[in-house]
Amino acid sequence: MKLTGKNMIGFAVEASGGDTFYAFNPQNGAQLATAFCEGTAADVDKAAQLAKHDFDAFRKMDHQKRARFLDTIAAEIMALGDALITRTMQETGLPQPRLIGERGRTVNQLKMFAEVVREGSFVEARIDTAQPDRQPLPRSDVRTMQVALGPAAVFGASNFPLAFSVAGGDTASALAAGCPVIVKGHPAHPGASEMVGRAIQKAAQKCNMPAGVFSLIQGSTVAVGQALVRHPAVKAVGFTGSFRGGKALFDLAAARPEPIPVFAEMGSTNPLFILPDALKTRHAAIAEGLANSVTLGAGQFCTNPGLTLGFQGDAFENFVNAVAQFIREKPAATMLHKGIKTAYDAGIEKVVAIEDVELAATGSGEAHGSRGLPRLLRASGKTFVANPGLEEEVFGPSSILIACETRDEMLKIAEGLTGHLTATIHGTESEFTEYHDLITILERKVGRIVFNGFPTGVEVCHAMNHGGPFPATTDSRSTSVGTAAIKRFLRPVCYQDSPQSQLPGALKDENPQSIWRLVNGEWTNAGISL
Repeated sequence: MKLTGKNMIGFAVEASGGDTFYAFNPQNGAQLATAFCEGTAADVDKAAQLAKHDFDAFRKMDHQKRARFLDTIAAEIMALGDALITRTMQETGLPQPRLIGERGRTVNQLKMFAEVVREGSFVEARIDTAQPDRQPLPRSDVRTMQVALGPAAVFGASNFPLAFSVAGGDTASALAAGCPVIVKGHPAHPGASEMVGRAIQKAAQKCNMPAGVFSLIQGSTVAVGQALVRHPAVKAVGFTGSFRGGKALFDLAAARPEPIPVFAEMGSTNPLFILPDALKTRHAAIAEGLANSVTLGAGQFCTNPGLTLGFQGDAFENFVNAVAQFIREKPAATMLHKGIKTAYDAGIEKVVAIEDVELAATGSGEAHGSRGLPRLLRASGKTFVANPGLEEEVFGPSSILIACETRDEMLKIAEGLTGHLTATIHGTESEFTEYHDLITILERKVGRIVFNGFPTGVEVCHAMNHGGPFPATTDSRSTSVGTAAIKRFLRPVCYQDSPQSQLPGALKDENPQSIWRLVNGEWTNAGISL
């Protein structure tokens, strides 16, 4: 596929006529071929107006047809073949096996959402039939279901150029809900973005979708993103990235004349707790698992365990020494782009400059260009409590080991934590009972609790929750991974005493799709006989 460098507005491929930018290979710093057009406010307006125009047609579309569209997107992405993997490798420095796996994740989540749409119960239909003879007052017929929220703006993420980008989870869940999508491509991988965008565009044409169902606008500055969030036709935002970027979009959306929800996943240090018996009996295995988790993908996962807590003593020292040895054996790895590498180094320097924080180990090799060195740091619980900044994410292959003096100190640290995506606890069955108060605290602090494992690796499934309290996300009630993500782009509409002819199919007496509905307080997929 020959890249055009142009933006996609509906079925059109357009050049803005303004500035251009290039992608760079983080492995060697070389500028890659193809100049990409900087999107403009006019591009955003055209895409948003088109999405608004076609919104009703898309949201009211037969579920089978919408599901086929999602399946066809998956097929068109696979049809891009090796060219997509090669270009993404060039733009991100990520290895081929990782990207092949990520492509599989991307198409599989599209297919999973297709099945959710095809089955249809995601609309959460609730029906309370009329009781005209009820005393002292009759009850109206009341029926409610979830409907699409409106055109959604989706921001591509740097660390997952496929699975959290143009056709990633935000796009898949918004389209599944019936929302047209306008994607702001990430400037670090514009070539991969265009290729996937063209796959979606082709799928839309094959499936006779309205043109406004999808647009892709590129840009290397914040202007395009700001224009998208401000546009009155946009009704929701999906974002994965830094706290600074997500919070800026959240504030922008809140300041609109009509505020809109921003579902921003903004990173996390994902604290990991090791209880005494587990530390004593499994310190070597936990140390190896931790080192592997911290350095996986050059530490560029939002679930990277950046904070590890245990009790000081001989077992903890053995653990520190074991982790340090594993970290020293880990080589410097290419990070996604030079900006991330620069921020990572600056973050480490800031942490090391804190009094009583020690650099315990550094990985092997040289950290030139975009290559980041793994680093292991350590501090006392007292130092952590006195320096709240140690909880802030340093995006990259590092973790801070915290030695707690007492159980109370560990619980105090847990209680003082802000919101995170995950927390992990290593312990025995009896320790989990003994430390249930720690688990109770963590239930208030995170979106996922991992027992005797590691948080990197987020399964795409129906039960997964990838979210958490602020500042991990801007809305702790939602997930950006798994089929529950569709709920972010839906809202309830209630029909009272509506004639059958005006009800959506999901609320009609005969239940034409045989979906599960809550009818007079009981779940059933049968029709209603009155």
